[in-house]
Amino acid sequence: MFRASILRTLATIAVVAVLAVGTDYVVNVVLLARPYIFTPWMTMTIVAIAGGPLVYFLHSQRLSLKAAKRDLSESLKVQRQSAEEAERRRLEAERALARLREQESLYGILANNLTDALSLWNREGKRLYNSPAIERLTGYTPEEFLVAPNLLGVDHEDGAKAVAAIRELKGPTDTRTLEYRFRRKDGTRIWIESTYSLVPAEDGGGFIATSRDVTERKRLAEDLAQAAHEAQSAAAAKADFLANMTHELRTPLTAIIGFSGLLRQSSALSETDARQVRLIHEASNTLLGVINDVLDFSRLEAGLEFDAEPFRPCDMARSAAALIETQAQEKGLPVLVEFGPGLKPLVGDAARLNQVLLNFLSNAVKFTSEGRILISVSQETSAVGQRLRMEVRDTGIGVPGDMHEAVFERFIQADAGVSRRFGGTGLGLAICKRIIDAMGGRIGVESTPGKGSTFWFEVDLPITETVADIPVAAQPAALERPARVLLVEDNPANRELIGALLAPFDVEVETAVDGVGAVDAFKAGKAYDLVLMDVQMPVMDGLTATRRIRALEHAGRHTPIVAMTANVLPEQVANCLAAGMDDHLGKPINPMRLLETVARWSQAEAA
Repeated sequence: MFRASILRTLATIAVVAVLAVGTDYVVNVVLLARPYIFTPWMTMTIVAIAGGPLVYFLHSQRLSLKAAKRDLSESLKVQRQSAEEAERRRLEAERALARLREQESLYGILANNLTDALSLWNREGKRLYNSPAIERLTGYTPEEFLVAPNLLGVDHEDGAKAVAAIRELKGPTDTRTLEYRFRRKDGTRIWIESTYSLVPAEDGGGFIATSRDVTERKRLAEDLAQAAHEAQSAAAAKADFLANMTHELRTPLTAIIGFSGLLRQSSALSETDARQVRLIHEASNTLLGVINDVLDFSRLEAGLEFDAEPFRPCDMARSAAALIETQAQEKGLPVLVEFGPGLKPLVGDAARLNQVLLNFLSNAVKFTSEGRILISVSQETSAVGQRLRMEVRDTGIGVPGDMHEAVFERFIQADAGVSRRFGGTGLGLAICKRIIDAMGGRIGVESTPGKGSTFWFEVDLPITETVADIPVAAQPAALERPARVLLVEDNPANRELIGALLAPFDVEVETAVDGVGAVDAFKAGKAYDLVLMDVQMPVMDGLTATRRIRALEHAGRHTPIVAMTANVLPEQVANCLAAGMDDHLGKPINPMRLLETVARWSQAEAA
């Protein structure tokens, strides 16, 4: 600043000096014509001496004023900026306050309209807040509930659980939910569900509870549990009824089928008698088929378990054709089998697939009066391995188009006339559909009324390289020695039937009418090659008798005991084996199976 003042002062003095000299010259020389008075150096010296300090002072003041003006401008600018910043902050504060008020209003609306009640406690367990919903829940106003004891209306046991649940909380993200009984202000009892969570320490700590009335939900749950219990009881009653019904039906059928089968072999019958015996035998077998369908469907409803094993689809088709061939020949129907190219051995439940195929064949024979029956087997590549398709085509009465889906429903046949004319339960195809559906396959029918039907199924099965040969149907083995059999049966007709079936063979049959007689025989020291044991008998049942016989046996001695009973449900068979029996023979008795069983177990004992 000093340097600037000196420079400006010198420049100003120089200008003033020049002006003074010029003025002196004009006055003294030009105007007065006295050149001798004109003294420029003196004039310049006087100007410099007299005007220098003054000019320097003026310039210094001028620079000071400019600096002050500049400082004042800067100060005003800073003040203006500060005022603007203050105004901006004031506006932001007002907006934040407005937002806060809006949020508080929204929170108030939410709190006032929430069906769940919110409660806030501090770290010391004192209530700080209750939402208005607390009054709907408990009957107490928020103000009343705020000063009420913490466990007001809560049973002592449930209160202890609530306290324990809160103490188990480990952090703000941890929650505990508890259901407990509560007595409202008006004395009514309700169920409340509360969810507890911690408040972060930086927000003051404590915990929050969200509570709701779950009385209706508890009631519905209890109703559901009651309904489930009733359903289980109904299912158990159904199972018991089914077991008793099938037992009571199979027991007389044993005698009907057995004796009618024996009579059919008699040469002493007249043609009329033989025909009537044949009708009795066929009708009783039809009734047995109905019973088996009902049992099979009941098993399917309980759930399917598949037994996968290697098999050849072509062998299955030939075997099924052979089984149905005699029945078809009686109606003059040829049974043909055709195979597609490249059939490979597969892995699957061959028995279940064979059951479906036989049902198709049985229906084809039943509903076809002339023409032929054709079994078609083919395969194509699939994601699993091979897609097996089996078809049974007939030239029978056919199925109307609107019934193609319905025939696979239980108790459904094409029309009422079919049921009256051909009989049946309408369960066979429903059973087939459940089997194929459970295997993840497809089943269907293509048919035109009057021109025949094609029933088919497809299943995806893995390929196998090795497969055992299908065993030849078991034939009664020749007895290597005379066999002594104890027949334990309370039904006189069945005792007579078994005796008649075994009479042509070298089998000595002793009988007992109940389990007590069987146990007494073993107590007397009698030895038998085989025991055929009924299960449901008076005085002592077969299961109890078997357990007592096993307890009487000496070390190294084991008499084969075969259950011969109308109890054929899987759990009933399992009970027989669990009691100590070695095998199971279901009623009605199949003569071939009876003879094979006697031969097999007698030989096993002899060995």
